[in-house]
Amino acid sequence: MQSKPHHTSSKPVREHGTMKSYVTGFVLSLICTFIPYYLVVEHVVKGNMILAIIIEFAVVQMIIQIMFFLHLGREPKPHWNLGFFISTVGIILVVVGGSIFIMHNLHYNMSPITATEATKRLANDEAIYQIGGEKTGACQQILANHQVVIKGGKMTPTQITAKQCDTLTFINQDSGTRDIAFGVHPHHETYAGQAIVPVSKGRPETITLSELGTHKFHDILHDQTKASFTVKP
Repeated sequence: MQSKPHHTSSKPVREHGTMKSYVTGFVLSLICTFIPYYLVVEHVVKGNMILAIIIEFAVVQMIIQIMFFLHLGREPKPHWNLGFFISTVGIILVVVGGSIFIMHNLHYNMSPITATEATKRLANDEAIYQIGGEKTGACQQILANHQVVIKGGKMTPTQITAKQCDTLTFINQDSGTRDIAFGVHPHHETYAGQAIVPVSKGRPETITLSELGTHKFHDILHDQTKASFTVKP
């Protein structure tokens, strides 16, 4: 006697979240929000480091919400959706990171200065004292040298008194590049045609103090890292 075949219907099993997983995802999301907030408000970390930390926590929080709320990666194997998603995020990060890197370098090389400021900078760099019988404001000879050391996010000394045609050397002892701008943030100025002086660790940068008066300068990303110099005749 033949037994009747049993018809079994196989339905794809989908993994849904539980109350415990939702609460866990919510708590982890709050942690990833409050930690960067605390670091920014309390000024625990500054500059490029805080930017990197915020981006890292944002990526972690995105992954947490995807895993705990959208349940991506819990579908039956193979995890094609998760693989495609990770690949897409990787491509986006490469494109965005490359774009930021390119714009950062363009900002250095194409600072918005006028033709007059560019002429001043060229005259100071090349020590061109006169053009067509007219003085350019550049120095004929270089006198004393003064140094500003950047260490631990502070500039030493904070006040320098110099004579016209002295030089000022920025020495960076911190990791990363310091972008020295003149004036008071966010209203930047130029000095002798110089808008920004990028100073890397182990690579001092020197400018000629050809313009008289008192001038303030600071790190663009660290407004607290600031000092000033006074140039007298």
